[in-house]
Amino acid sequence: MFRKTLVVFLIFAGLVFSQDKNNDPAISAQEIFDHIKYLASDELGGRFTGSEGEILAGNYIKEQFESLGLLPFFGNSYFQSFPFIEDIELSGENKVTLSLGSETFALEIEKEFVTNPFSGTASADGELVFAGYGISAPDLKYDDYADLDVTGKIVVVLRFSPDADNPHSEFERYSALRQKASLAKEKGAAGIIFVNGHKPLNEDDKLVDFRYDRAPGLTGFPAVHIKRTFIDKMFESENLDFASEQVKIDTSKSPSSFIFKNVAVSFSAGVKEVEKTGRNVAGLLPGNDPEQKDRYIVIGAHYDHLGLGKHGSLYRGKEAMIHNGADDNASGTTGVLEIAEKFAAIKDKIKKNIVFIAFSGEELGLLGSAYVVANSPIPLKNIDAMLNMDMIGRLADSSLTVFGVGSSPGWEKLLNEKNAGFDFKLSLQKEGFSPSDNSSYYGKEIPVLFFFTGTHSDYHRPSDDVELINTEGEAMILNYVSSVVEAIDEINDKPDYVLVKSENTGRMGGWKVYVGTIPDYGYSGEGFKISGVSEGGPAQKAGMKGGDIMLRFGEKKINNIYDYVYALQEHVPGDKVAVTVKRGEEELTFDLVMGVK
Repeated sequence: MFRKTLVVFLIFAGLVFSQDKNNDPAISAQEIFDHIKYLASDELGGRFTGSEGEILAGNYIKEQFESLGLLPFFGNSYFQSFPFIEDIELSGENKVTLSLGSETFALEIEKEFVTNPFSGTASADGELVFAGYGISAPDLKYDDYADLDVTGKIVVVLRFSPDADNPHSEFERYSALRQKASLAKEKGAAGIIFVNGHKPLNEDDKLVDFRYDRAPGLTGFPAVHIKRTFIDKMFESENLDFASEQVKIDTSKSPSSFIFKNVAVSFSAGVKEVEKTGRNVAGLLPGNDPEQKDRYIVIGAHYDHLGLGKHGSLYRGKEAMIHNGADDNASGTTGVLEIAEKFAAIKDKIKKNIVFIAFSGEELGLLGSAYVVANSPIPLKNIDAMLNMDMIGRLADSSLTVFGVGSSPGWEKLLNEKNAGFDFKLSLQKEGFSPSDNSSYYGKEIPVLFFFTGTHSDYHRPSDDVELINTEGEAMILNYVSSVVEAIDEINDKPDYVLVKSENTGRMGGWKVYVGTIPDYGYSGEGFKISGVSEGGPAQKAGMKGGDIMLRFGEKKINNIYDYVYALQEHVPGDKVAVTVKRGEEELTFDLVMGVK
């Protein structure tokens, strides 16, 4: 009863507050503090997408928009719901039975084996093959599958690599379990069993965590991890010593694969995706210029955060804690509310339509913004610009970073002119793609600007609280952003869009190959969908476009972003690769020449 009463009180207080503010629309530090205090309160539980706290936050934002006189943006609603995969859970049968001569072992889940999180829902039984580390690395002249036919068989594979003690090992990029499972499936195996070796985990035989990696599972391919004790027994049945065989592989850097003659296995794995619903919240302030009645400016920020830190947290404590996300991104959400209030007070002077939007699902991969641009109530071609605010609450030394400055020719001059009255130390970044919601719009050929005061030691940790917000500094930033919006509203011609040639986009980790594809992190279907391509990059030169779904990269079938990453590892700059994509209902193949950075 107390909890519900408190929630009602807070929401009611927010409503009264916003009504009082209408008499004084000036952006103030106190108003900023009050908004963030509620949005980053423990009561909202960290605003994880689809959670009760996200619903409360969304309702609060909607009430603010409504009290300011903004119109519903999504038809007759301020809300736009979107589905997403929140997590995974075990489903159906998950069992492993080993037969070693006359002995049979039925393994106990979570104690003696676990299902891998990327496993498909499937069963396998039959012959067992030891495939070493499950690595095929032609560039390192190492292949556990050389002269080994695993078609229809179950492979047993060691975790890590034959050079795991070397922190700079070239084998490291081939060591991911998902990558090894994808390779085994590609080789025709019926399933895969992982095991810890006797090194580098001499004493620790910990089973892997069942944790969603935000990509689809391997359809029809079961994958489990079993305790080393049983692998020891399997080797003993062949008159071999598992620890000695591992040492031999590690020392020689040569495979030692073979078929077990005295072992059979039967196992089933079942993994189910847990679907939830998130909500975007948006209000519309109509413009007044008849000649620009179809023109829009979008001002946005994400309002979701990490909840109890299950996904994306940098907190390493054992006790679950609320990640309030005051800076990330209650600060940006507050910016949307405050700027909406300021412009609502002068609505008769506004020429273009202004959309104020709070996205959910950003922390899970720009899900909300990706959904809204794919299901927009207005034609995307009518959007003149999108301004995004993400983490604007920690202004220090007057330093403000703005991304997307190169996305339209006039942005740099405009930003510098408007800074004359604020004297920020501006760091102007040309790239329009970034790990925030402006990327979803930029990929649709819309000029963008993204305002950001930088990361800090509380980023993605429970300590990101309202007491650490520089409210005076944020007020300055919001007045600055407002002046930029006013200037864009005065531009008669639609701002030109520029696809910036990126120095980093498309480069995977430390590899030197360059493709120039921009991932669509909101996509969860088969294949690897790109939201855009870098100007002048290999992908653009080959003919690829934003919206393409990559199905094959060279000889590799691409089921998800991980397959794409693994495929890139097998190439060097200058390689010519046939890339097959799905564009609409059509499949197209392009010859792409790998670049270098």
